[in-house]
Amino acid sequence: MNWRNSKLTMLFVMGNAGNCTAPSTIFVGLGLNRKKSLNLDSITTRIRSEMTIRRGETGVGVLSSRTSGSCFPIAALIVLAFLVFSFFVFGSGFSSSAFSDINDSVSSFNKQDLNWRERMALQHVKSLFSKEVMDVIKSNMDDLGPLSLESFRKNNLSASWKIVGQQTVADTNAVAAKSTEEAANDKQETSKGDHSSFSETPASLARRHLREKRREIRAADLVKLDDEVTVKLENAAIERSKSVDSAVLGKYSIWRKENENENPDSTVRLMRDQMIMARVYISLSRIKHKTDLANELQNQLKESQRALGEATADSDLHTSAPEKIKAMGQMLSKAREQLYDCKLVTVKLRAMLQSADEQVRSLKKQSTFLSQLAAKTIPNGLHCLSMRLTIDYYLLPPEKRKFPRSENLENPDLYHYALFSDNVLAASVVVNSTIMNAKEPEKHVFHLVTDKLNFGAMNMWFLLNPPGKATIHVENVDEFKWLNSSYCPVLRQLESAAMKEYYFKAAHPTTLAAGSSNLKYRNPKYLSMLNHLRFYLPQVYPQLDKILFLDDDIVVQKDLTGLWRVDLNGKVNGAVETCGESFHRFDKYLNFSNPHIAKNFDPNACGWAYGMNIFDLKEWKKKDITGIYHKWQNMNEDRVLWKLGTLPPGLMTFYGLTHPLEKSWHVLGLGYNPSVDRSEIDSAAVVHYNGNMKPWLELAMTKYRPYWTKYIKFDHPYIQSCKLGE
Repeated sequence: MNWRNSKLTMLFVMGNAGNCTAPSTIFVGLGLNRKKSLNLDSITTRIRSEMTIRRGETGVGVLSSRTSGSCFPIAALIVLAFLVFSFFVFGSGFSSSAFSDINDSVSSFNKQDLNWRERMALQHVKSLFSKEVMDVIKSNMDDLGPLSLESFRKNNLSASWKIVGQQTVADTNAVAAKSTEEAANDKQETSKGDHSSFSETPASLARRHLREKRREIRAADLVKLDDEVTVKLENAAIERSKSVDSAVLGKYSIWRKENENENPDSTVRLMRDQMIMARVYISLSRIKHKTDLANELQNQLKESQRALGEATADSDLHTSAPEKIKAMGQMLSKAREQLYDCKLVTVKLRAMLQSADEQVRSLKKQSTFLSQLAAKTIPNGLHCLSMRLTIDYYLLPPEKRKFPRSENLENPDLYHYALFSDNVLAASVVVNSTIMNAKEPEKHVFHLVTDKLNFGAMNMWFLLNPPGKATIHVENVDEFKWLNSSYCPVLRQLESAAMKEYYFKAAHPTTLAAGSSNLKYRNPKYLSMLNHLRFYLPQVYPQLDKILFLDDDIVVQKDLTGLWRVDLNGKVNGAVETCGESFHRFDKYLNFSNPHIAKNFDPNACGWAYGMNIFDLKEWKKKDITGIYHKWQNMNEDRVLWKLGTLPPGLMTFYGLTHPLEKSWHVLGLGYNPSVDRSEIDSAAVVHYNGNMKPWLELAMTKYRPYWTKYIKFDHPYIQSCKLGE
């Protein structure tokens, strides 16, 4: 029992003996152990009530603290102080018994009802607070005594979290722990108090559960954040590992020994590696002025080069190759003993690697230049065919230069095709493949337009090789009198000095790279009206309602009459979209930094393909498609909207006026893409060799060429005489 309880016992005994109660402030100041679930104010109040009840029979009034201030004289106060000190020092045993008496008395008082003042106060309190607040107050009053509002004002906390005597008990325990003599008693009291600790009320239990739930949520958030950081670090590590060159991870040697693996060409590679190291040691020997060693290495290098020759596989090697490999190995071992320095070898190999990279880049640029040059150049065989046909055509009498069934040329009920080309052989493949796969060839009409240079050759070919029952007609674009510079913006621009500078003087590159990039500007198709004639179809064929436009680098594999039955839903152009790849959208072809482009077009709009397009010429005239084309072409005189070609102005002219066709109608990429799916090609109605690798050129991709050559008659006299079959 601590000293505070001793003082409380003494005051209580004296107050009861003298029929006088000490002020409540004294009891609050003294405090009470929290574990006993008592409060001095409540004890004092209940003692007064009990004494008042007992004295009520004798007519004595209600006792109050105000009437008991003069119960003790001065001497009594001195005696009281002495007794308090005595009990503090000597009266631990007495105080224990006295305190137990107090507990018994308080227990009996708690069993009685509240007096009338408490009931009135409770009614006023209930009117001020909600039910939830009253439950909290009641639970704390029942378990831990009355609430201390003063502590709430100091700490600015909720009233439901503060209990009278809490800090006092902590201070009391701290003081008691300092005394060695009272340690044992405190330990026993603490062990007893643990069993009498208050039980949680529903409100405090709910708060504890809420705190635990909040802690769980915060912990889960932290764990999730840690997981995200871990995943990011793992992904970054994976990306870094991908960038690491893992080509050489095995055993290191001065030259690669791939003959340890089962590789049929390992001997060739070993010889090449030996030659590389020989060049390294030759350079090092010259730096260190070892001329004899350099000469020996140089002679051995020449021997290995002769033995290797042009071989790319072990089977191509000369029989002396093993001896050369052995001799070179001995020479390299000798050079290593005299010259090997890791730092110098590393520097030399790095320099050789950089030189090789520069050579590769130069060869790539040269290859690009030559491929573009080959794509823009007419092969000798085609030139021969065109010249021979032209000579024979003009030797014909005029009456034999006409095609039959000319009455079908303006019949809108037939299937009309537009083909603009200066390549006789390519045009013949388009016509032959279309007729051979048509269900009703007699209903197909071909309108061919070429330039005056190839006009005779085109006529002569189809006079000698008529397309069966189909109708064909050949025209010369130079005879279209309405197509002049005052009407056509492209012709007017081609006559300007700025355009000539752009197209022709770009032919003087200072470097090979500039030449490869500028060669595309000198492509004849960008200067030919045959390429721009597709924007004047109603002017060329005013009597027709629908027409199918075909490029000369396509092959027809199925009947195309179904295209005339496709409902374009009021659109002008029916075409296959090409936006399966991101680079086939509008931003690939147009300059969206220009405000006119950015304002009128969507950069992510889907592009479509020229090469097989069904045009509704009636809607064309209603919407003035040619006028739209003229507007954009005039705005692009300085080439600020697009650079080259007819696809960009086509995308702009038919923007919002193009109906997408099924993909199987038109498959593209056979002129540049080596990975076009074979099943797509076989099921396509039209295959398109768009790109530089045209099927009539030597640089054509071999696996795609048979789709085109199957429609050529290689036994034809003209083709044999011009050696086109070789």
